[in-house]
Amino acid sequence: MTFVVDASVTLAWCFEDEATDATEAVLDRLASETALVPALWPLEIANALLVAERRRRLTEFQAARFVELLDELPIEPDLPPPDLHAVLSIGRRFALSAYDAAYLLLAERASVPLATTDAALRDAALKAGVPLVVY
Repeated sequence: MTFVVDASVTLAWCFEDEATDATEAVLDRLASETALVPALWPLEIANALLVAERRRRLTEFQAARFVELLDELPIEPDLPPPDLHAVLSIGRRFALSAYDAAYLLLAERASVPLATTDAALRDAALKAGVPLVVY
């Protein structure tokens, strides 16, 4: 089964203090399933890693190693980038950031579940009828 994974879940794999049984279960699913991500996902991940380096939360080496590990996972970016009108519409409808709206739009469009630790995105998915990945 395919599902959409957002940056909150992905980054929990990098930072032990953010990891939960649920985020680890999503990672385990990638042994036999594929995750989709919107085109903005690599930039979200890169930005979070840069901020973490600046705050001395991880080293440049650790960030590079995490990116190498991500490259080995069956995570497929959705191309082309999402329709801006649709992102704006979903963002307005559910009071989401454009980033979170892009994840919801992708899960909705691909008719697949969404994996997130973000409460607002989780609530929006439920209201939109998008199933969540069961941990």
